[in-house]
Amino acid sequence: MTFPLMRNNILREDLDAVIAHLRQDDPILTHGAHVRAFEAEWSAWLGVRHSVFVNSGASANMLTLAILKLRHPEGGEVIVPPLTWISDIASVIQNGFTPVFVDIDPRTLSADPAQVLARLTDATRAVFLTHVQGFDGLSDELVSELARRNIPLIEDVCESHGATHGGRRLGTFGWISNFSFYYAHHMSTIEGGMICTDDPVVHQQARMLRSHGMVREASDPGLRDRYRAENPDLNPDFIFAYPAFNTRNTEIGGILGRSQLKRLDWNVGRRTENLNRFLDRIDGSRYRTDFKVEGSSNYAFNLVLKEPDRELAERLMSTMRSAGIEFRRGSAGGGNQLRQPYLKNVVPEGHHRDFPETEHIHFFGFYLGNFPDLQPSEIDELCTILNGV
Repeated sequence: MTFPLMRNNILREDLDAVIAHLRQDDPILTHGAHVRAFEAEWSAWLGVRHSVFVNSGASANMLTLAILKLRHPEGGEVIVPPLTWISDIASVIQNGFTPVFVDIDPRTLSADPAQVLARLTDATRAVFLTHVQGFDGLSDELVSELARRNIPLIEDVCESHGATHGGRRLGTFGWISNFSFYYAHHMSTIEGGMICTDDPVVHQQARMLRSHGMVREASDPGLRDRYRAENPDLNPDFIFAYPAFNTRNTEIGGILGRSQLKRLDWNVGRRTENLNRFLDRIDGSRYRTDFKVEGSSNYAFNLVLKEPDRELAERLMSTMRSAGIEFRRGSAGGGNQLRQPYLKNVVPEGHHRDFPETEHIHFFGFYLGNFPDLQPSEIDELCTILNGV
């Protein structure tokens, strides 16, 4: 690909840090000191009290909804957008909650805050909001109304590291927030994710759920002592509080995360510069340029036709393939999740038609690669090709 989705996201300095660790006579490889250090450094960077490193953003989603299930064993509704990665919706279903869908705001591609507020009911257990493609999906009204009604906000920030709302980093507004460190994201641990929170109970639950439900994984001595006192016939090293999972990451992931975190702010700045250049040069008569760029930490260039035009969309895709431009149609997760087979017995037939903004992205929205070493001349060439379709 002449214009790939990602290039050079793991640098020589990252690999050298891993190699230095492996050259020890007996290096620890499962999660240990580097994982704990990465969790602490990430918490400090983000501005939260607690972070738990797991093996993927999808696992962060799954454990987060498992924690919500501990709070609400009776189930209930979780509001989600239809434009997101599958794991957000799957985690809701897997933990026995009912997904309630709202359409997106075309300026952010995230759930429309006004529609979220309109769908709140006594059965709403949480709002699981995805900050899509680096855009800020929050509104002040949404944050304040959820707080007033004591409805937890869960933030999926997997594609939006470093994005802000009102000068404050996304991932610090919710009860829990999730991040992904997949190869194509703002920073990478190859595979990896993070669960972030200020809630000390959530922190301990996440640590235990990550490691088979084992109480010894809790960092709170009082909690460990209580379980041991309540279960005197059990080996204290093998007390399982929950029927849980194994989603631990490794020391190699921790080392990569610590190395990459050092340049994350610079990466976000470069991505933002690239986005501004792209929006300035792309043809605004045919492609949408009215995105909410305030606070953005752009993940990828969004190329969205202003009007539905299947012939133009086909010519555009043909041109991009011929020019070696890697793209994804439908933006986050391949478009409207309500069209996917896994939801056929969950939502009514034809439910996808109730979300026109998401439907437009499904057929006429694309994302293209944006990354720190993308050069201005490459952006100009890319826009020339796209404008010539």
